[in-house]
Amino acid sequence: MTNVDVESDARKISYNDSIISQFTKQAVPFVQMSQHSNQYGLNLILKLSGPKHDDTVLDVTRGPGLVSCEFAKIVGHVAGIDLPPAMIEQAKRLQKEKDLRNIDWRIGDVYNLPFEDNSFSLVLTRYSLHHMINPKAVIKEMSRVCKPEGRILIVDVTPPEDKKKAYNHAEKLRDPSHTEALTLIELQDMVETIGLCNIRIESQDLEMNLESILTSSFPNPEDKDKINLLFKKRHFRR
Repeated sequence: MTNVDVESDARKISYNDSIISQFTKQAVPFVQMSQHSNQYGLNLILKLSGPKHDDTVLDVTRGPGLVSCEFAKIVGHVAGIDLPPAMIEQAKRLQKEKDLRNIDWRIGDVYNLPFEDNSFSLVLTRYSLHHMINPKAVIKEMSRVCKPEGRILIVDVTPPEDKKKAYNHAEKLRDPSHTEALTLIELQDMVETIGLCNIRIESQDLEMNLESILTSSFPNPEDKDKINLLFKKRHFRR
């Protein structure tokens, strides 16, 4: 194995540890945060993807199962995969509450999805790419397991170019598993480079309470003060 491979593997292990640590702490608060269960956002996902009864759906890094459960009410089968076991447990609880029996959960690596080529008619990920050290590789994997005439749905934060640097700085202070939020143009270019076509784009403005977000993501106290200061200095105002 080359030094580059060793370095890459070490970074991936460190990244995985960060994801598991951070989202084990956030698992319960994540479910309770209103922006993650925002019904308008969920309805927009369903509108864009157009799920049908005979669809097979893969939800990549599905968090506490909110989106998976919405799709399971409509489609034939849903598979959800994520890395933190605590998130899987929250998803299973939600599935049980909603009495849905057509969902399977897996703990696994999204850079090497444990599914055959062309396995799903709809593959989606929500609010996850900004946690990826290589989002392009994840989208490629999503494309690999999606059927040729299937659909891929990506939902993520896309800051304006002039606020991207400040946004990513604040998010890394808040949540060490954050890597980089791409602008909409960067994300679109990445998707097109992979070879995906017939791209549709919808945007949603989502108001979020800063104190609630900070409380649910457990930043270091000194970093919390830095984040509050960034907002007071109007780095994110339009």
